[in-house]
Amino acid sequence: MPSADTSIPPHSTGTLMRATIQRTKRLLVIVVAAGCVSLGQASGPGPLADQQPTTIHGTVVNSVTHTPISRALVYSADNRFAMLTDGEGHFEFSVPKDGNEGGNFFFSGQPHQMWQVGGSASPIWLMARKPGYLDDPNDRRHADVLPSGDYTISLMPEALIKGRVTISEADPPSGINVQLYSRQVQDGMPRWVQASMVRANSEGEFRFAELQPGTYKVLTNEWMDNDPVTAVPGGQLYGFPPVFYPGVGDFASAATIPLTAGQTVQIDLPLTRQPYHPVSIPVANSDGNGGMNIVVSVQGHRGPGYSLGYIPGKQAIEGSLPNGNYLVEASSYSQPSSSGAVHLTVAGAPAVGPTMTLVRSSSVEVRVTEEFSSPEPNNFTATWNVAGRSFEIHGPRAYLQVQLEKDEDFEQKRTAFPRSPTGPNDDSLTIDNLSPGKYWLRSSSNRGYVAAATMGAVDLLHEPIMVAPGSTTPIDIKLRDDFAEIDGTVTGIATGSIPTPGAPVLPIFLFCVPMPDGAGELQQLGASSTDGKFTSDRMVPGSYRVLAFRNPQPHLPYRDAEAMKAYDSLGTVVHLSPGQKTTVQVPIILSSE
Repeated sequence: MPSADTSIPPHSTGTLMRATIQRTKRLLVIVVAAGCVSLGQASGPGPLADQQPTTIHGTVVNSVTHTPISRALVYSADNRFAMLTDGEGHFEFSVPKDGNEGGNFFFSGQPHQMWQVGGSASPIWLMARKPGYLDDPNDRRHADVLPSGDYTISLMPEALIKGRVTISEADPPSGINVQLYSRQVQDGMPRWVQASMVRANSEGEFRFAELQPGTYKVLTNEWMDNDPVTAVPGGQLYGFPPVFYPGVGDFASAATIPLTAGQTVQIDLPLTRQPYHPVSIPVANSDGNGGMNIVVSVQGHRGPGYSLGYIPGKQAIEGSLPNGNYLVEASSYSQPSSSGAVHLTVAGAPAVGPTMTLVRSSSVEVRVTEEFSSPEPNNFTATWNVAGRSFEIHGPRAYLQVQLEKDEDFEQKRTAFPRSPTGPNDDSLTIDNLSPGKYWLRSSSNRGYVAAATMGAVDLLHEPIMVAPGSTTPIDIKLRDDFAEIDGTVTGIATGSIPTPGAPVLPIFLFCVPMPDGAGELQQLGASSTDGKFTSDRMVPGSYRVLAFRNPQPHLPYRDAEAMKAYDSLGTVVHLSPGQKTTVQVPIILSSE
C-alpha cells in the first residue's frame, strides 16, 4: 500500500501534532456541516449560549478483539482536525456551533442528528490509521447516534506471512525473490493473481505484510547459482528451481494458506540445488525479428515458475532447465498472431526439442439474429474512426458488445474483441487473433438482450468454447427485447433516523444472480436504506437468486457455481418469464459475505 505524508500543518492558535505514519487507511467517518470550523478558534469574546461547542468523540477499536487501540491517528483530510487516541483508544474534537437550524452530521455515510456550524457547506472527512492495521471493510454503522454521542471506528489488524528460504548444502542464496499469489474474484470468476514479491535477506528470511483476509500461495523464483567461488567458467550450470509451499514443484500441487484478520503464518521454503542443462527449440515459419511470449509448464501444469527466451537471429527458443518434462508454448507478438507448442524432456544433458511450427491464430465470425418486437430506435448508431476517416455504423455493430475471454488462471486476463469495421457498410462481426485454447463468451447489448448464444451444439451462455487451430465454426447470437420486470422490498433493514431532505441515503446493494441451470444475466440493483424498495423493468427472462447486502460486493463469485453454493440458503429465488412482472421480498444479509 503506498505511503502517505500525514504531516499536520500548524493551527492558527496553536500547533497540532505532526505525525508521519506510513500506512494510509480509508475514510471511516464523514462529517458534513454547513461551513466547517477548524479546531481552536482565534481568541475573542466567549461564545454565546447558542454557540457552545459541539463535541465529536469516540473510540478506535480492533475489529477482531474489539479492544481499544491507543495512539491511533484520527484526523481530517484537510488536516484541520487531528489527534492521537489516548491509552483507552478515545478521541474528541470540539466543533463550535451557531444557533441556526439545519446542517447535517454523517457517520460512515449514515445521517444522524443535525446542526449548523455557519457559513457555506463543506465536508470534513475524518479518518483513522495506525501501523499494523487496515481499514475494516465491514465497518458501516446504522445505529442512531446523537452528535455528542460516542462513535466507534474499527480498524482491522493486518495479516502476515513470514518465512525463511532454506537449503541443505550451504547458506541460503542471498537475494532470492519470493512471490505471493492471492485468490481474487475478477468479473465473477476466481483467479490467482500475483499480489506481491519480496527479496529474501542474507539469512533467507522474507515477510509479506498488510495482507487482507483471504487465500494465498507462496513460491520462490528460479535462481541461478552464479557464485564466483564455486562456478567454473564453461562448466556445469547449477541453480535452484522454483519451489511452491510446502516444498512441491508446481503451482497446482501447492498448499493454500488461508488467512484471517490479524493472523500470522510462519512457513519454510526448502530449496534444492540442481544441475541445469542448455535447451533449444527450433521455431519454423516465425517472424525473424518479432518477439514471442514463452510459457513453460511443468508436466503441462500451468502456473508461474520457469522461463525461456526467443532468439530472433537463431529463430529458436533457448535457455536452461533442470531435469524434467515440460510443455513449452509460444505466441508471436506480430499481427496477425500465431502460436505453437511442443513437449520437451531434459534428462541429464543438453536437450534439443522438436521443431515448433507456428499456426496462424483463428478467426471466429459472430452472426446475429434480431427478434425484436419494437421498431428499431433511431439513436442506435456508433461513430468509428479508421485511418483518419470517420463514419457511422448501424445495426448490431452499433449496440452489441461481444468478446471472448481466455480461460486462464494465472496469466493476465486476455480478451479478444471484434475487428474494426472497414466502412459504414461493413456490418460483419469477426473476432481475430484467437490462439488455441478455452474461451468464455462475454456479451451485452444496449438494445434488447442476448437470449441465446451457441457455437454448434455448445451453449455459450453456460459453457466455454474450445478454439482449435483453423477453427471456422461461427457463433450464433439471438437478440430479443421482451424484458421481464421485477420490483420488491428488502426486509430486515434496521430502522433509524429519518434523513434530512437532500441528505445522502445509504444504498442497499442487490445482485440478481442467474441460477446455474437457467437463463438470465447478472443484474445489479440498488435499494434505499429508508424503505428498502427496488425495481427494474429490464430483467432478462430467466431464474435468479436475488441477494441483498449492506456493502458493495466487488468480489462476489457470481460466475462460479461451486462458490455460489455458499449462498443457497440466502436471498430469494425468482423465475421470470418474457414480459412477466413479479414482486418479491428479499431478506437483508446481515453477515459480512
